[in-house]
Amino acid sequence: MPVPEGDARDDRRRHEERWRRRLGLERQLHDGAALRISSMALRLGALDREARAVEPGPDGPGGTTPPDTSAWRRDLAALQGEVEAALDELRAVAGQIYPPLLHEAGLGPALGELVAARGSDVVLDVTAGRAEPAVEGAVYFALARALESAAGPLTIHVRTEGGAESEEDDVVVVIEGADPALAPSVLDEAGPLGGSVDVDAATITARFPCA
Repeated sequence: MPVPEGDARDDRRRHEERWRRRLGLERQLHDGAALRISSMALRLGALDREARAVEPGPDGPGGTTPPDTSAWRRDLAALQGEVEAALDELRAVAGQIYPPLLHEAGLGPALGELVAARGSDVVLDVTAGRAEPAVEGAVYFALARALESAAGPLTIHVRTEGGAESEEDDVVVVIEGADPALAPSVLDEAGPLGGSVDVDAATITARFPCA
């Protein structure tokens, strides 16, 4: 049963708004808390270097032994490590909301980073240019799920093709060597944008329409 045109437009608007919120949250984390913690980590490092530079020699004034500052330095180093760990965790959360590299550089670099993290059994070919955040986000997370679930090697093509109902090009994703069972998770991302997923043997082809 076809989806009424008005309902399809409403679904797309809701999906686009969801991705705008995700992108806004990622920017808020990156430009707010992450920058603040980065500044703290740099300042702690500077304080440690300053303390080492002014630390007295083996004999203090008048031949007295200076106080032992090794415990203080250990505490400072531990605190710096905790701040850096918190920053790494914050970046990981931001990446799950909307990958910063995807926002800054587009699908090619972001998917390249994703594939590199998996290993050498994926061939990636991205010729698609920039698209709206909702489309890029949907493509990225659809492929992230496919990479996470796939047991064997994959060849992935991401290109643009003329859209049937829009002046904008659609983003088309072809996953060769994929288990057909991955198709529903890809459709979860493409469907709300008005897209489609076709399965032919071990190849999944998904279309992500641009507005």
